[in-house]
Amino acid sequence: MTLRGEIFKIIRGLYETDRNTPGEVLAGAIYGPSYLSFEYALSRHGLIPERVNLYTSASFQKNKNKLYQTPFGEFSYSDIPTDVFPHGVNIENMEDRPYTMATCEKALCDRLYKESPITSKRAMESFLFENLRIENEDFNNLNFNFIHKIALLYKKKNLYILSKMR
Repeated sequence: MTLRGEIFKIIRGLYETDRNTPGEVLAGAIYGPSYLSFEYALSRHGLIPERVNLYTSASFQKNKNKLYQTPFGEFSYSDIPTDVFPHGVNIENMEDRPYTMATCEKALCDRLYKESPITSKRAMESFLFENLRIENEDFNNLNFNFIHKIALLYKKKNLYILSKMR
């Protein structure tokens, strides 16, 4: 925190007093309700090899994608179905400040929800292992009981195919 009482504008109506506040703890306040998911969470969980600098979050009932460029980073928000929104989300802490982030399995399901239709198991394998570059061992360590539980809530063929892969 600054000693001079400076405040830093994040977006209209939202300010922070600490220029070093992690983006993770701001993501839910910028646009909500939301939680970190998609590529950002997949990267943080180590499921995909790329480092993701864009804070990607899931929201619901907004009917639009949002993108905010702030002094604290770039934040994007995409809708997922309301019925699946509360499942597979954990409260994490960074520098003793809480934020919400999808589990690895939920982030993968959210990502597949956004993807254009995948029509076969072979195409799904190609997407997961070639496009996203997920390692077989990491994929096999996913909690498929949880994936089976939530896959149908998305009401999308991509998630149905994923749930049948194991």
